[in-house]
Amino acid sequence: MTATTTLAEPLVREAAPSPAGPISEADLGALRTVPEIPLPRTAQVLRFSQRQIEFVFAWQRQLGDTFRFNGIVPGRPVITSHPDHVKSLFTARPEQAPSLTGESPLRPIVGPNSTLTAVGPRHMRQRKLLLPSFHGEAIAQYMQMIEEAAHREIDRWPTGKPFSLAPRMQAITLDVIMSGIFGIDGTPKPGTAEWGLRTAVRGLVEASTAPGAKIAEYMNVGRDEPVGLTKIGMEILDRPTYAVIAKRRKDPLLDSRTDIMSMLMRAETEDGERLDDRELRDELLTLVLAGHETTANSLSWTWERLVRFPDAYQRLNDAVRDDDDADTWIEATITEGMRARPVIPMIGRRVAVPWQLGEYGVAAGTPVTMSILLLHHREDVYPDPFGFRPERWLDAKPGTYTWIPFGGGIRRCVGASLAMAEQRVVLRAMVERLDLEADRPEPEHAQHRNVTMIPERGARVVARPA
Repeated sequence: MTATTTLAEPLVREAAPSPAGPISEADLGALRTVPEIPLPRTAQVLRFSQRQIEFVFAWQRQLGDTFRFNGIVPGRPVITSHPDHVKSLFTARPEQAPSLTGESPLRPIVGPNSTLTAVGPRHMRQRKLLLPSFHGEAIAQYMQMIEEAAHREIDRWPTGKPFSLAPRMQAITLDVIMSGIFGIDGTPKPGTAEWGLRTAVRGLVEASTAPGAKIAEYMNVGRDEPVGLTKIGMEILDRPTYAVIAKRRKDPLLDSRTDIMSMLMRAETEDGERLDDRELRDELLTLVLAGHETTANSLSWTWERLVRFPDAYQRLNDAVRDDDDADTWIEATITEGMRARPVIPMIGRRVAVPWQLGEYGVAAGTPVTMSILLLHHREDVYPDPFGFRPERWLDAKPGTYTWIPFGGGIRRCVGASLAMAEQRVVLRAMVERLDLEADRPEPEHAQHRNVTMIPERGARVVARPA
């Protein structure tokens, strides 16, 4: 088998230009007003939170690429999905279009000091401290650890009966991120502070899909500190987190350790400042929570798609098992999985100045959200957008403003390289060892958990030895 496509037209294209970017108040007056979804706010919130995929596609068909949504984010956000609009926001100066993550329901969970939720100079400070932990050499050191974690977990999987992949993927990625962050060899030992943290993280993730979790999420939008059930959950999570920090501060080998936590403890800003315990806590929880769950669910979604597109699955199987350009097909499959089902379906900025979005203008202070779902399914960019076609990536690289599962600009995920490395290793191990099939023919709906989109039934499959 060769890694080529016989189709005459490219499987990735460029969209027609659409002007976008900061404008003057005078120019704003000459542009059209963004059309709004004509539903009561409560109806919009409920439909968006329950079936975001169906919701945004339905209103895009009726209102076009740019429309206004009255949801939980103050200011009636504008939703857009044109690559030029995305580019204008990703390349804007930070003070012109600060990230909306500072207002997200994640803020009271990971704290205001996290690279994820901080904005402005604090974000850049935190980002610079984290970047050395995710460069190429550091990622290379994790590869064997990832492979061992994958095979250790696969050994435990049932065969011949349905089970959900998502929690199994989370077990792998949680062990990997815990090992990388804390320098633990394999799964933490019971009774240790690290074991307590791992147990608390798994409990929090499981609880986030329970009845009432969505209400708890809405209660925390825009807050610095958690309230309600979220506050109870964070108290449970904070105890082992601070215990781990205190234990490492006393470690006589701290200066020689190469794990991420130790490197963060030693890292200094240009002014000679180091992270205090609260800042460390915020960064560590961001890395543990966001760093394992998003990668796990990317893998789960990729498999949810693969088992329903047998041609794509067969091509991947043939490539890996015959060692016929396997790396190319693995990379293409992961890229297509993240295009088709981005785990974070929407990101945003709050423009501080008037902004043009094609024929429309929005006032200063408007939240502008980029629908990754809609962008990744533009037919003018991706022919057959609802198909699962890894071959579209054989002769094309992901576009900076058309393939954005990791965000972009100065807010692009610092752990993107590690996430891709994990997916490559785990996907290869699973293809080598297992034959998977869907437990039901119909595709799984998306369930929304905080800012993420996950398979409603956890990507249920039946596995058999290869």
